[in-house]
Amino acid sequence: MLARSDCGGDLFHHLPKLLRDVLALDLLRVAVVVEDDPIIVTLLEHMLSRRAFVVRTAVNGRQAVDFMENLPAPDLVLLDVMLPYFDGFELIRKIREHATWNQVPIIMLTAKSQEHNIVRALDHGANDYLVKPFRPGELLARIRRVTKSS
Repeated sequence: MLARSDCGGDLFHHLPKLLRDVLALDLLRVAVVVEDDPIIVTLLEHMLSRRAFVVRTAVNGRQAVDFMENLPAPDLVLLDVMLPYFDGFELIRKIREHATWNQVPIIMLTAKSQEHNIVRALDHGANDYLVKPFRPGELLARIRRVTKSS
């Protein structure tokens, strides 16, 4: 989580009031969205930013692995299955094997609706699985559920 102390003294006072309030309360959370469809990325960024998430977007598996190697663990990962370089199943495995990311809640958000894909993702360590097209309210409820204990 990003805290007020992370913003530096003078810089903190130049931020918009709402952002200052959120930072002061330590409410800002980070979500990593791994998705190659720009329309879905835009929708997810809008939905999550309205709920006090800073969104980091990876458009392929390589970028997601780079995030794991170079960024602190986020509060949530939203992960597509069909991605360039590494698919979502491989990324679940990499996240669950990572020293600091291994407890991050993962919600799969994918067009793959076959039972064997859902079972495979959950067996690999995903916390939830939602098929596209998804209903925004349902996704937000699932996010609230998986991030409560994290």
